[in-house]
Amino acid sequence: QVQLVESGGGLVQAGGSLRLSCVASGTISRINHMGWYRQAPGKQRELVAVKSSGANPNYADSVKGRFTISRDNAKNTVHLQMFSLKPEDTAVYYCNAAIGITGRTGLFDYWGQGTQVTVSS
Repeated sequence: QVQLVESGGGLVQAGGSLRLSCVASGTISRINHMGWYRQAPGKQRELVAVKSSGANPNYADSVKGRFTISRDNAKNTVHLQMFSLKPEDTAVYYCNAAIGITGRTGLFDYWGQGTQVTVSS
């Protein structure tokens, strides 16, 4: 019914930039929050940034000042602009959203398939 599709990952040198995008599609009635998580090999998945409707974005301390999250509500899209990338930013980045489905009550948690970001030193 609902699908999140990410794009924009890749290989970049330290100090470089990447922009991730995630589009939600399906029988969507509303979207509460949209955000990004990441998981590096051998580590737990962690929050990178999240943007809830009508609220200021929240960022992990490790990315504050380097990453910017933005939403295009009309297109059910969230972007993550990443600057000054570091090797420790290397991970699979996952899009996450809390979505209401047409004809059903409540919000449902959805995840994208993940996109690899690799930062070389």
